[in-house]
Amino acid sequence: MSIEIQNITKRYGEQLALNDVTLSIDKGIVGLLGPNGAGKSTLMKIITSFIPPTSGSVSVNGFNVIKQPMEVKRIVGYLPEHNPLYLDMYVREYLEFIAGIHQLKGKAAKNRIDAMIEETGLQPEAHKKIGALSKGYRQRVGLAQAMMHDPQVLILDEPTSGLDPNQLVDIRNLISSLGKEKTVLLSTHIMQEVEAICERAIIINKGVVVADDQIENLKQVNTTANVVIVEFESEVSQNQLLSIPQVSKVQRVKNNHWIIEPEGEIDIRANLMHWSVNNGLIIKTLQKEDISIEEAFQKLTKN
Repeated sequence: MSIEIQNITKRYGEQLALNDVTLSIDKGIVGLLGPNGAGKSTLMKIITSFIPPTSGSVSVNGFNVIKQPMEVKRIVGYLPEHNPLYLDMYVREYLEFIAGIHQLKGKAAKNRIDAMIEETGLQPEAHKKIGALSKGYRQRVGLAQAMMHDPQVLILDEPTSGLDPNQLVDIRNLISSLGKEKTVLLSTHIMQEVEAICERAIIINKGVVVADDQIENLKQVNTTANVVIVEFESEVSQNQLLSIPQVSKVQRVKNNHWIIEPEGEIDIRANLMHWSVNNGLIIKTLQKEDISIEEAFQKLTKN
């Protein structure tokens, strides 16, 4: 595994920020979700050797974040939530400075800087001082510095904050391509972003992991069991639908669209199909009701 987190607890005085968190994160894009104050940024800072845990252990590609912080920092790229930049430096000047930190020199440094400017879409603003850039372009500079040394692991805390819709698409595509070869841990409050680019999501609430699963599985959390949405070609009445075996509740959405809820946890679709055939009715569309990752998030993090 690229990141191994074992029984991590973090206290700030009397405040418990993380409580006995254990996770394994491998290659791919993993979303880290949670309300404000849930402990997401604290966990990211521990993984990057920025702050120590109160107890527990973390390793990145086998390197312990406390005992081997320099080795960890060589293989991790980090974009913190509050993107720290030298505002008086020009974009290219700043990236040259970052390349120097990672001991990139000469032609290798120039090629890598050019590649980062192109990949993050900084070409139109590369001649400007960072202080003159919009928030969205400052985020791009932060992404460029995080990727400068071609790290094996990327820790991105709100990477698309301040981007306009067109910029969002570009950066999401970039992150998606990076996830094919690297481990990417992505913290965001934009649920559509998680659904668009993440394969798995970890949800933290009050310092505790309350969910860790594939996106599609999380969208089934606490749903009403096997609710279906059906559209008939012709008019159907509520009483007709309630006569179907094991149908508990029906609700008209519009015209010939209905939401049908079964008794218990059965899959009502077979009963519905048999009933339709026997009554000479044609079903135009039939699908199970799904909830969004945002709804799953709310169900898992509400008090």
